[in-house]
Amino acid sequence: MTTEISIEFFPPQTPEGVDKLRTVRAELAKLNPAFFSVTFGAGGSTRERTFSVVKEIAAEGYDAAPHLSCIGSTRDNIREILNEYKAAGIKRTVALRGDLPSGMAETGEFRYANELVEFIRAETGDWFSIEVAAYPEWHPQARSPKDDLDAFARKVKAGANSAITQYFYNADAYFHFVDEVRALGVEVPIVPGIMPIVGFTKLARFSDACGAELPRWLRKKFESYGDDADSIRAFGLDVVTELCERLLKGGAPGLHFYAMNQSALTTEICHRLG
Repeated sequence: MTTEISIEFFPPQTPEGVDKLRTVRAELAKLNPAFFSVTFGAGGSTRERTFSVVKEIAAEGYDAAPHLSCIGSTRDNIREILNEYKAAGIKRTVALRGDLPSGMAETGEFRYANELVEFIRAETGDWFSIEVAAYPEWHPQARSPKDDLDAFARKVKAGANSAITQYFYNADAYFHFVDEVRALGVEVPIVPGIMPIVGFTKLARFSDACGAELPRWLRKKFESYGDDADSIRAFGLDVVTELCERLLKGGAPGLHFYAMNQSALTTEICHRLG
């Protein structure tokens, strides 16, 4: 049985970055992903860059899923973006609340992702397959796990087709989350988000900021390698491959890779998984 994978990019800021992403994409396309998703800066800060990457992916014959974020957005500008994507034949999108950039006081006309999902459905019917975000280790701003589960259920009931999780390194958190949302009557596929480990320091900083837990044993082991990049890479590959194996064996419907605009680690993990 083949596993369905999807791969996420961010829109590059420089011409060199755009060229590099083309090379990376050609490499990752060999893995035959179901779609490539492209992130969208808070408040629409990367709107043009996101759109140009998405159009390129679609022109190459692949399925592209642009992210849309509530923060700093208005109904008018989301409507305009949806129309641009429809005109370009894009059939999939990832609807997120997004993070409030520092110094920005207003969230915009949509406060939560469920409002954005409702709006996309009302404007475009069934044109888009809509992905939403899930947080197996709870959203860092959720008041309680129950609040977070209820918010997730609202997003799905507003019209989402499936969900992609924040990355995590604890498979039990994912399985527990799936059980909890199934008990709430949520039946859509919940695809685990996978973050290959490039380097440890950056990952630790990033994880602390976004509420993804790095288990203590993992931290200690990485710290013990110091600056030995080869050992960090080899150990990281083993950890993430084992995580993917466990998730798939436990019934995960696919894998969504946060490729960070690199191809080597995602490719290696997929080859190891067969």
